[in-house]
Amino acid sequence: MLNRRTFITSSIAALGSTTLSSNAKAEQQSADTKAVGGYNYRLPYFQKGSRLLFQGDSITDMKWGRDQSDRNHYLGHSYVFLIAARLGVDMPEAELDIYNRGISGNAVANLRKRWTKDAIDMKPDVLSILIGTNDVGSGVQADAFETDYRYLLDSSKNANPELRIILLDPFVLPTGRLKNEEAWKSRRGATDKLGMVVAQLAKDYDTVHIKTQEIFDNAAAAASPGQWMWDGIHPLPQGHELIARNWLQEVSARWPQG
Repeated sequence: MLNRRTFITSSIAALGSTTLSSNAKAEQQSADTKAVGGYNYRLPYFQKGSRLLFQGDSITDMKWGRDQSDRNHYLGHSYVFLIAARLGVDMPEAELDIYNRGISGNAVANLRKRWTKDAIDMKPDVLSILIGTNDVGSGVQADAFETDYRYLLDSSKNANPELRIILLDPFVLPTGRLKNEEAWKSRRGATDKLGMVVAQLAKDYDTVHIKTQEIFDNAAAAASPGQWMWDGIHPLPQGHELIARNWLQEVSARWPQG
């Protein structure tokens, strides 16, 4: 009898073989994008009832329901929803308590203003942060970005020294309005500067680091930028799945079961 993992893996393999046989180019593309994996990840370890909090801007937000009693919409439809769905199926015994507190339009300074209410007071066991694209859009400099970001991390660790933290890089791709070469070069340059800050913070605070820009660069080389984002900034559904898969793989690698 097939177990759950075997069934999922074999089903995906069967679907992939049917699709790949139709077109040699699709075969190569699929092999490249599937290198991301995501269905054979080692399950992460979380204590039973752990609270996972996701913070960020519109990429995280994706219209999560502010009425938390409405369980149809409380997580929105970003990568947060996909991560919650996967973990809920794969490890229901953990009874994870997952929250989305991303707010569209936020920069890191906005997170700082609401951090006590929307982070510290929520007492998370796991904290995931994706922020930076609005900082780029509003011209926030790397030093100011770093100062506010360190405040978030310092206050969070002071409140819970055992807090597990995941940091994701800001990212862009040359599609949508960023197909314009000048706009692309400017946006990418500024985004990379903030990405370097996130990478340094991940080292300084010993967090999981999701290299999201690198992930999207590789995916865009395998397919096209427009496959993953519609405007160069906001991911399409498959872009959110790409984030979710890599989040799960990196978190599982850092905190594996067994």
